[in-house]
Amino acid sequence: MSIAALFWTLRPHQWVKNSFVLVPLVFSKHLLTSTYVVTALGALGLFCLASGVVYLINDLVDVERDRNHPVKRNRPIAAGELSIGAARLAAAVLGPSVLLGGYLLSRPLALVLAGYITLNLFYSIVLKHLPYLDVLSIAAGFLLRVLGGALALGVPASTWLLVCTGLLACYLGLGKRAHELANLGDEARKARAVLARYRLAHVEIVMLVTAVATLAAYVTYTVSAETQTHFGTRYMAATGPFTLIGLLRFYQLVTRPHRKSSPTDEMLRDPLFMGNIALWAAAAVLALRGLQVVEDAVDE
Repeated sequence: MSIAALFWTLRPHQWVKNSFVLVPLVFSKHLLTSTYVVTALGALGLFCLASGVVYLINDLVDVERDRNHPVKRNRPIAAGELSIGAARLAAAVLGPSVLLGGYLLSRPLALVLAGYITLNLFYSIVLKHLPYLDVLSIAAGFLLRVLGGALALGVPASTWLLVCTGLLACYLGLGKRAHELANLGDEARKARAVLARYRLAHVEIVMLVTAVATLAAYVTYTVSAETQTHFGTRYMAATGPFTLIGLLRFYQLVTRPHRKSSPTDEMLRDPLFMGNIALWAAAAVLALRGLQVVEDAVDE
């Protein structure tokens, strides 16, 4: 078995999606508590392995179709760099190991990990063939990441947090479909059968509606009395403009043609998108800590 081929089959460049596991840590006000940080990182690592198992199984299921895809044919299993037998063995070992690790870290986390893997197996067999339900199943995977992070830490996942996560995940999933339709053209059906049942114009409209709903939910969350009481600040709304910029930039990245990399690669390689995320993070930290410190000093 080629360790390098197995590693790339686990899609480490896609693990950034699992950062949603850390969201409950950020919003729990325990970001600087070492025990919480270690637990959250452990949950993150388990979700990275769980998603790797899902990719392994998905590549096994789609191996013949991937061989006809202009980009996916270079994946280790489709290219013959990782044998089907070796891939099956790796999935059989890693799957139970992930569940055991989740059980040792937090019993509820193990259940969420099992649900995440089951959902994605169902996706690979059935849901990926159903338009829009495939996107909803992707969004459900993001919700499970957030729930897993919250359960591992023993902190509540607020309703607003779940609503914002679900809407954003739907937006990202629709963006993936738009990206495929915009770039593959007539070859889209060969690459992914469900794309024959999508229309780019329709996906773009649904994306815009979802973007508006996502922004509205996020802004409502930042200005809600519950949020202001929880964080002790009224300045989180200042992060709203960066959220808007991020949503619009993602739409631009995934809907323009002649881009061959995945939406995740597009985001990670785009200076404007990544710079905007950095500014959002800085604004959030300033809103939660800096401005409140200044305000308290003035009051004194």
